[in-house]
Order: sequence, then C-alpha cells, then structure tokens
Amino acid sequence: MKKYLPIIYLFIFTPIFSFAQVVPQGYLIGPQTIGGQVWSLVNLSSSVFEDGTTIPYYTSASTFAGLTTPASCSLGFNAANDAIYGRLYNWYAVTDTRNVCLLGWHVPSNADFSTLNTTIGGTGNGNKLKAIGFTYWSSGGGTDNYNFKAIGTGYMGSSSYSHLSQSTYFWTINEVSSGSGNAYTWSLLDGPTSLAQSAQGKIGGFSVRCIHD
Repeated sequence: MKKYLPIIYLFIFTPIFSFAQVVPQGYLIGPQTIGGQVWSLVNLSSSVFEDGTTIPYYTSASTFAGLTTPASCSLGFNAANDAIYGRLYNWYAVTDTRNVCLLGWHVPSNADFSTLNTTIGGTGNGNKLKAIGFTYWSSGGGTDNYNFKAIGTGYMGSSSYSHLSQSTYFWTINEVSSGSGNAYTWSLLDGPTSLAQSAQGKIGGFSVRCIHD
C-alpha cells in the first residue's frame, strides 16, 4: 500500500498597500512618520491630478500671474528644478477636486500643520524640519530631526519668482475666510526658527507637501 505524505500549502500574503508610490511621470514619493502623521519626504512635483489629467503648467511670470484657475510652474521657470525643489502651485490647483496629490494622499489642512508644529515643540523649533547645511538655506541652521528635509524653495509672487534659499511656504486647503482672496500657508524662513502660519494670496505659487489620508 502506497503511503502519501501530507501536502502543506503555504500562503504568503503580500500587503496591498505600500507607502512607496510613483506618479505617472516617475516621481518617487516616500513617507516619514512624525508623531501620528505620515508626510511625504519631498515637495510635490506632479504634472497631473490624481485622475491623470494635466495640471496647467506655465513658463513665465506674465502667464502665471493673476490666474484664478489651477496653475503650476517651476522654480525660476526652469523645469530642471522640479526634481530638486518640486513645483510651485497656486491655491486653485491645490484645492481642485481632482487632487494634486497621489491617491491616498492629500494637501494638508491648517489643522494638520498645527499638529505638526505641536509635535516638533511649537514656537522656535522650525529648524528641526529644515535640511542640514547651506545647500538649500543661506544661513544654514537646519537640524532635520524628523527627516522632513524642508528646503528654501522661495515662491512665485504676484508678478515674479523670488527668495530661493530664503524661505519656503507650504499651502493648506483653508481659506482665511469664505470667498477671500487669501488662504493659509505655513512657512519656514532662513533666519527665524519657527514654523509659522501666514495668509497668502491664492494666486501665488507655493510648495505642496502632501500628507497621507
């Protein structure tokens, strides 16, 4: 009589969700957990909304300035900067229902940044989020305690780009008041050491740092 050895089936479950995601144009984004939040490691540089439609891109100050429709541009209008600094977006792009961030990520709210600020210790602790050294900040000072690697991207104002290595402003989805021409950003400046809330014109071009849903 033949003997049959029992067959053991091994089922290996691979997690469906992975923090490492790639947008269609090959932009790699990774996570960094700070407190209970998961932030992207780098500034957004996406050229498409979550649904794959193109985010309007402008190559001069004269065409970007004053738009009240979604718009993006490169630092100094040089696309080679996108891979280093990310793109700059106006508020109409970051609040578009098609979502500028990847699936599973979103543009932070005022409350999200307030929580981040509390986690790092509040007033006077913004250097803990800045990249170390003088490559991206004129005065240095960053300690990057949380691997957030904030860099001085500068911004697109109402008529021109300025302040490279001097400042970085991150959009939130929140208006100052309903229908207002201003919305909230949170900024890091070259000299001051705090992560600070400020109100900026919606037509300006600022950075986006996505947070996980």
